Amino acid sequence: MTKLIQHFINGRIAESSSGREQDVFNPATGEVSARVVLASEAEVNAAVAAAKAAAPAWADTAPLKRARVLAKFRDLIEQHHNDLAAAITREHGKVFSDAKGEVVRGLEVVEFACGAPQLLKTQFTDNIGGGIDNWQMRQPLGVTAGITPFNFPFMVPMWMAPMAIATGNTFILKPSERDPSPSLMVADLFKRAGLPDGVFNVVQGDKVAVDALLHHPDVQAVSFVGSTPIAEYIYTEGTKRKGAYPLRVQALGGAKNHLVVMPDANLDQAVDALIGAAYGSAGERCMAISVAVAVGSVADKLVEALIPRVESLKVKNGMEADAEMGPVVTAQHKAKIEGYIEQGVSAGAKLLVDGRGLSVPGHEKGFFLGGTLFDHVTPEMTIYKEEIFGPVLCVVRVPDFASAVKLINSHEFGNGVSLFTSDGNTAREFSRRIEVGMVGVNVPIPVPMAWHSFGGWKRSLFGDTHAYGEEGVRFYTRYKSIMQRWPDSIGKGAEFTMPVAK
Repeated sequence: MTKLIQHFINGRIAESSSGREQDVFNPATGEVSARVVLASEAEVNAAVAAAKAAAPAWADTAPLKRARVLAKFRDLIEQHHNDLAAAITREHGKVFSDAKGEVVRGLEVVEFACGAPQLLKTQFTDNIGGGIDNWQMRQPLGVTAGITPFNFPFMVPMWMAPMAIATGNTFILKPSERDPSPSLMVADLFKRAGLPDGVFNVVQGDKVAVDALLHHPDVQAVSFVGSTPIAEYIYTEGTKRKGAYPLRVQALGGAKNHLVVMPDANLDQAVDALIGAAYGSAGERCMAISVAVAVGSVADKLVEALIPRVESLKVKNGMEADAEMGPVVTAQHKAKIEGYIEQGVSAGAKLLVDGRGLSVPGHEKGFFLGGTLFDHVTPEMTIYKEEIFGPVLCVVRVPDFASAVKLINSHEFGNGVSLFTSDGNTAREFSRRIEVGMVGVNVPIPVPMAWHSFGGWKRSLFGDTHAYGEEGVRFYTRYKSIMQRWPDSIGKGAEFTMPVAK
C-alpha cells in the first residue's frame, strides 16, 4: 500500500479531508514512492488556529527555556542525520553525501538559534536626561509561516523555523509537495525535543495552501524561497494585505550565478570549482554556478579542461557511494531542462557536451540527465537570461575584467557570484563593484554561515531582510523603544516644548 503523507497540526498527525492528493516520486527509479495530501483552506485555517492558540504562552516562555528545547532538537538532528539525508535523497534525488551536507548546513542555523538569550539582548542607556532611562525590546510577531522549495527540503526550513521559534513565534511550514517527507521528520523531532503543541505545524499543499497563508489575517509574517515569479507573487499578494499589522514578507527568488575566471587564476582550481558548483545536486541549487565567464586568453584553456570533466561525471542513483550527480526531481523538470538545451542549440550556442539521452543501468525510468556544457553563449540567448535549474553550464567569453563586471551587473538577478584570481586588487575591485548580494573570491558557492545572513539583490530578493543570522532575528521580531522615569524625578508643571536632553 502506498504511503500517504499527511499534515502535522497541534502536535499530531492530522488526516486530510480535502480529498486532494498528489504523487511523490523516487527520481532515481521514476516510481511513485508515496502520495501527499494537498490542504484545503479550512485545513490551513486549522493550523493557523493551533499556532495562534499556542502563541501567547510560547512568547512568554523565557528565551533560555526556548533555547533548551532547540538544543535538544539539535541533538536529535545529529542522532538522525543519516535518516534525514536518506529521505532527502529518496525524494529529491541528490547524492547521499550532498544530502548529509544539507543536514549539516541546516543544523548550523539551529545551533545559532540556540543563542536566543544573547540574540534577543538589546541596548540600554542610563539617564538620558531628567531621570529618564531608555532601552529597547524585540518582541515576537505571533503566527509566522514558511513556504519552502523542493531543492533543500531540510536546510531551507531550518533557515526559518528555528529562528522564528527562538524569537518567541509559532510557525507553520508549507514544504514542497515534491519531497514532503523530511517535513514530518522535523515535526517529530521538535515534538520529541519538548516543543509545546501548536508551536510548529506542517501543512502539505500547493497554491491553495500558499494563498490561504498569505491572506489569513492571523499570519503575521511569511518567508519564502523559490523561483522569482513565485517570490514576486508572494511579495505582491502578501503586502497587499491591510490591517493593524500588514503581512511581513521575505521572499528569496531565483538566480543566474556567474563564476569569473581571470587569466591569472589557478586553472585547475577554477575547473574543480565549476564542476562541483555547476553539476552538484544536478544544478538544482539557487547558488549553483550556471555561467562561466572566461576573461581574455583563458577561454580556450578553460573550455578544453572542462569538456573531459563534464563527460566523465558519475551520474547514478544518489545512494551509490561513488555517485557525483543524481537525477533531477521530476520528469516534468527533466523535460523543461531538455527544452532549454534545444533552445540553446537553436540560438547558435556551441553544444560541447550534451546530457540528453542518458540512461543509467538499472534505473532506465529515472529522471536522469548528464552534464551539459555550452560555449560561445551570448547575453541575448534564453539559456543565458533565464534560470535553467539543471546541470547546464554556459561559457560566456569577455575580453577583460571591466566587461565581466558589466555583464554580471546587467543581469536581472543578483543572488551569488564568484571570482577566481590570484590578484588581490582585482578581488578587491570585484567585491566592491559587483551588484550581487553574495560574493565569493576563489570560493565557488559563497553561502554565508549561520551567524551571517543569506540573500541576493535585484530580482533575487523581495523584501527588506535576508534570511537567518541577525537579519533573521530582525525579521521575526518587532522593535520597541521604551523610555521610563519615576515620580521623584518628575518636575511640577506641564511642558509644551519638544523634550530634549537636559
